[in-house]
Amino acid sequence: MAEQGHDFFDFGFSAVDINELEELQEKDKQIQSASGEAAGLQERLEDVYNAIQPLLNNLKSDPNKDYIYWKDRLPKIEAFEAHLAKLYYGKK
Repeated sequence: MAEQGHDFFDFGFSAVDINELEELQEKDKQIQSASGEAAGLQERLEDVYNAIQPLLNNLKSDPNKDYIYWKDRLPKIEAFEAHLAKLYYGKK
């Protein structure tokens, strides 16, 4: 049997005044905003990684050859740069 005067189960809440409530609500908004930003940045980071990985895989695909033949290299590199810029600025 529980002893009188002792808090054995507090139901997980505490009383606050209006100023504390407003502060908590503002902090909650800030946390939600930061969480949304972090999720968006994580997605963009994964997109950049996924864009670069095929290039790296192709470059290392045949390490015994001394040279890489890359026809029309300049337009392909410029297109890839544009793609990376879109990912970097979040414009997919």
